[in-house]
Amino acid sequence: MQPAPEPVPAPSHASSTVELGDLKRILVRRRFLIFATAALLTLVALFYGLFTPALYSSVAEIIIDPQDLQVVTNDVNPSRVPPDGGITIVESQVAVVQSTGVLLRAIQATNLTEDPEFNGQGGLLSHLLGSGSAETDKTANTLDALRRRLAVKRADKVLVIDVIITAKSPDKAAKLANAIAQAYLADQASARAQAATEASKSITARLDEQRRRVQQAENAVEAYKSANNMVMAAGNLVSDQELTEINTQLSAAQSRTAALKAQVDQLRRSGGAPDATSEAMRSSVISSLRAQEATLVDQVSQLGTELGPRHPSMIAAQQQLRDTRALIARELARIAAAAETDYERALANQQALEAKVAGMKSKSLDTDQASVRLRELQRDLEAVRSVYATYLQRAQETREQINVDSTNARIISDAMPALKKSWPPLPLLLIGALFGGLGLGTGMALIAEYSSPTVLSRAQMESAIEAPVLGVLPAKTGRRRWWPFGSAMPAGQKMDAVAGLALRRLFSASRRPPDWPLVPSILVTSPPQDAAQRGRVARLLANAAAARGSRVLFIDTSAGSGKKEPQPGLLDVLRGEYAFEALSQHTPGSNVAVLGGGRPKAGVSEAQSVYFTQHMLAQAGRSFELVVVDGGALADNLNASPLVAMVDEIVLVATLNSTPMRDVTAALQAISVMGRLPTGAMLVDEAA
Repeated sequence: MQPAPEPVPAPSHASSTVELGDLKRILVRRRFLIFATAALLTLVALFYGLFTPALYSSVAEIIIDPQDLQVVTNDVNPSRVPPDGGITIVESQVAVVQSTGVLLRAIQATNLTEDPEFNGQGGLLSHLLGSGSAETDKTANTLDALRRRLAVKRADKVLVIDVIITAKSPDKAAKLANAIAQAYLADQASARAQAATEASKSITARLDEQRRRVQQAENAVEAYKSANNMVMAAGNLVSDQELTEINTQLSAAQSRTAALKAQVDQLRRSGGAPDATSEAMRSSVISSLRAQEATLVDQVSQLGTELGPRHPSMIAAQQQLRDTRALIARELARIAAAAETDYERALANQQALEAKVAGMKSKSLDTDQASVRLRELQRDLEAVRSVYATYLQRAQETREQINVDSTNARIISDAMPALKKSWPPLPLLLIGALFGGLGLGTGMALIAEYSSPTVLSRAQMESAIEAPVLGVLPAKTGRRRWWPFGSAMPAGQKMDAVAGLALRRLFSASRRPPDWPLVPSILVTSPPQDAAQRGRVARLLANAAAARGSRVLFIDTSAGSGKKEPQPGLLDVLRGEYAFEALSQHTPGSNVAVLGGGRPKAGVSEAQSVYFTQHMLAQAGRSFELVVVDGGALADNLNASPLVAMVDEIVLVATLNSTPMRDVTAALQAISVMGRLPTGAMLVDEAA
C-alpha cells in the first residue's frame, strides 16, 4: 500500500506588514508593561512636584525704538531704521540684556552675591567641594545662577523685550527683573556716553594738528605774497582791484564820450537851426525866452492893428521882440559851444583812462604766473580752514553728547510679585508623565514584541507556513460577543461553525483518489506551549464532523502519557501488540470513538510502525468516515512520525499574539523532517 498522496502545495503568500488589529493585540497583550511604565513615571512626577521647592517668575517689559532720539544733527550714534523695521536691532538687544556687563550691574545693585540662593553657598555640594571661598568665585557663581534663572524673550512682530526672572520668592523675582531692566538702560546710556567720550577725545587730539596745518598754510600764503610783492585787500590783489575799477571808469567814460559825440553831431547837422535840437528843447532858458517871444509877437500884432506901425508903443514892442530873439540866438550858440567843450573833455578823459588801463594790463601780465601759485596756496588754505572748522564744531558737539542720553528705550511694565508659582507645574507634569509613560510603555511593548515576534495575523501565518489559515477560533467558549448589528452569537456555536468550514475547506481541496483504501484523516499539531489549544481544535474538528453525521475516530497521542500505568493505545497498535478494534472506545451518545496514546514501554521500528499505521487506517475505513489525530508537538513527539507520513491533512495550531514565530518555525522544520508540509493552520484568538 502506498503512502497518502502529498497535497498540492498552497500558493506562496507575500509577507504582510503589521496592521492596526495586530498593533491592538500587541498593546493588549503588553498592557501591564505599558500601564506600569505610565504609573511609574506619574509617581515620579508626583513626588517631584510635591517635594521640589516652588519657584516664582516675574516679568519686566522693555520697549526699544530702533530710531533713537535726535538730540543733535551729527549724532555719534546715528539713528537709522533698517529695512526690517528694527527687528534685527531688537534681537541684538536681547543678547545685550543677557550680557555679563548688564547682569553684573544688576548683581551689584541688588547685592545678590550675599544671597545663598544665587551665590552657590547654600548647598551641601558646594560645602563638600569647598568652592566659593574667594570673592571672584562668589561673583562667578552668582552670575551663573542668575543666567540659569533668566529668560529674555521677544514676541513675534513686536519691539518689546520680556525680562523673566525665576526665584524662590516672588518679591525677589520681581526685584531682580526690575534691576536687570534698569541695569540695561544704564548700560545703554553708559555705552553711548563712552562712545561720545572716545569720539570727543579722538577729535580733540586731532584739533592741534589741524590748527598747525592752518598756520602753516597761512604762513605759506603770506610768504609767497611778500616774495612776489603781491599786496592783497579784501582777499584780492590791489593791482587787480585797481584794474577792475579803472576798467569800470573807462567803460563809463566811453559811454559818456559816445553820448556827447552824438549830441555834437546833431548840433552840427542842424546848421542854422540849433534850436531844434533836444538840448535846446530841454533848456529852461530857451523855453522862457520862447514864451516871452510869443507874448511879444502877440503884443506887436495887437498894437499894429490898433495904433499903427509908427506908434511909439508899437516901436518899443518891436524892439523888445528883436532883443528877445537876439537872446535866444546867443543862448543857442552857448549850448552848442558847451556841447563841443564837453565832448572834447570826455574824449580826453577816455584817452587818458585807456592809456592807464593799457599800462596796468601790461603790469598785470607780469603777475599772472605768480597769481596761479598764489591761488593754489589760497585753495589749500581754505580747505585746511574748512577741515579745522569741522573738527572744532564736531568736538563741541561730542562733548555735549556725553551728558545727553539719546537711547529711545524705556520700561513699559515693571515686574510685579507673582501670585502663583511657575514651577513645578504639577498638573502639567502629571499629564506629561502620564502620556509620556504611555508612549514610553508603548514603545517598550513594541520593542519587546519585535525582539521576540509572535503570530500577529492570518496573513503573517499564511506567509510563514505557505499554506492557508482555515479559520480563527475564539479562546474561550463561555464568552459571548455582541455583533455590530445588535444580534448576539454564542461563542460555542461560532466555534462549531468555524470548525465545520475548516473541514469543508480541507477536503474540498483534497485530491484523494476515489478508490483510496485509507480512511480520510487529519493530524493536528502545534508548538509545545499551545497544547491546550491544539487539543481543543482537534476535538472541535471531531465534534464538527460528528455533528454532521460522520463517524469519527479521535486519536489522542498525548492521552495517558502522564499516568503511572498508561492504558494500551496507539503505540501498542503500531507495535502490533493489540488489534485496533479492541482498543477504540466509543463515547456514549456520540459518533466519536477515542483511541489513547498507549504505552511507550518499548521502541518501534519505523518500517513496522508504517505498516501497522497503514493497516490501522485501512481497518478504520470500515467503521469510520474520518480520523482526527491530536499529534502533539511534533518536535517533541517522534512517535507520531508514521502518522505524519500517512495522514491526508496536517493542521498547525497557533495562538494569535502569543505563539512565538520561532516555535512556528521549529514546528515547520519538524514536519518537513518527517517528509510533509502543513496543509493548513487554525488560529486561536485570545482577544475574541
